Amino acid sequence: MNTAKVQKATPQMATIYGVLFAISGGHLFNDAIQAVVPAMNPVFEEILQLSYAQIGWIAFVLNMTSSVMQPVFGYIADRRPTPFLLPFGMLLSMIGLIGFGLSPNYPVILLSVFFIGLGSAIFHPEGSRVAYMAAGTKRGLAQSIYQVGGNFGQSLAPVFTAFIFVRFGQKGALSFIVVTLLGMLLLFFVSRWYKKQLELDAFKPKKKQNGEKGAPIHRKIKAAIALLVFLVFARSWYSAGIVNFYQFYLRNEYGFTIKQAQLYLFIFMFAGVLGTFFGGPLADRFGRRNIIFMSMAGAAPLTILLPHVSIEWIIPLIFLIGFIVTSSFSVTVVYAQELVPKKIGMVSGLIVGFAFGMGAVGAVFLGTLADLFSIKVLMVFCSLLPLLGILTWLLPTDAKVRELTAE
Repeated sequence: MNTAKVQKATPQMATIYGVLFAISGGHLFNDAIQAVVPAMNPVFEEILQLSYAQIGWIAFVLNMTSSVMQPVFGYIADRRPTPFLLPFGMLLSMIGLIGFGLSPNYPVILLSVFFIGLGSAIFHPEGSRVAYMAAGTKRGLAQSIYQVGGNFGQSLAPVFTAFIFVRFGQKGALSFIVVTLLGMLLLFFVSRWYKKQLELDAFKPKKKQNGEKGAPIHRKIKAAIALLVFLVFARSWYSAGIVNFYQFYLRNEYGFTIKQAQLYLFIFMFAGVLGTFFGGPLADRFGRRNIIFMSMAGAAPLTILLPHVSIEWIIPLIFLIGFIVTSSFSVTVVYAQELVPKKIGMVSGLIVGFAFGMGAVGAVFLGTLADLFSIKVLMVFCSLLPLLGILTWLLPTDAKVRELTAE
């Protein structure tokens, strides 16, 4: 037996759980830092007297920076992987956090949020690559481990608001410097492993041969991608409405304090963590298109009810909505990858980046809508968005996708 060959092949076949959990931990730290931004919204609304539209612009800067810059860094990473961009991205987030905690006015807040978004944009492409490299033959499981870390980090925003920012105000953001330092340390060790893997031929970027061109994409696949992007748009706007503004709706309509409202946001976001984790296995069993349909049209009756129910019904409803709506997050990415299997990076960036970008635009639009009319009008409008999931039936079935991509 050729020992050298076995040793070289092992990293490609074995699932490296230590690295997967480490990069998932890095994802948790990164998205927890991002979660500081919406968690601070009630504080800034009070101390700076911000309008709902201005709060929407804060979300816009954060998400748009991530969505626009992430494909740029992804393109760079595809051509020239740079392992130590991982801790560098966390460093930029730390700079943003310091500015966020000390910001004297609204423009400085926006600049600080830009740095936090930029750090996240740098992290995600390289983080996804590490998860791929450590996956071995279990890429679905590896993606779940990696993604759940990030979703759990995002779900902590209401906890931060209730236990840190309501008590300590704006300067509470400075306590998260410790989180960024721990994240940088963890990602430094991940980067060292990543650097070693790049020495293997299997993980070196592949170059096209002279004259090599990609096959044209079938028009039905293009139409399916366009419709899928539209569905992601509807889902992102609904989530943006809940995450950024539902706490104000609970305050105005039910008389909750901002601290009390955080429990309901946490339930929604934590249910989303579970939905993301179980969505993939459910799609494997029942079909990707079916799960995308159920995650939107199936949730619509519940979302329409949510703004009108009595207090005792809010928790069960918002848990089910969070679980169902978010169950298609990873499924839409996988479905898009299967539509265009030769352009995995492009379609993944399109779907994930578009989700962030549309959430950003949605936050501004929804905040303006609340200022012009009322926070209740905003929540009623959001409740209707999942109805657009009915259009999922215009997507090709899973079997049709395999047929189209085989042509």
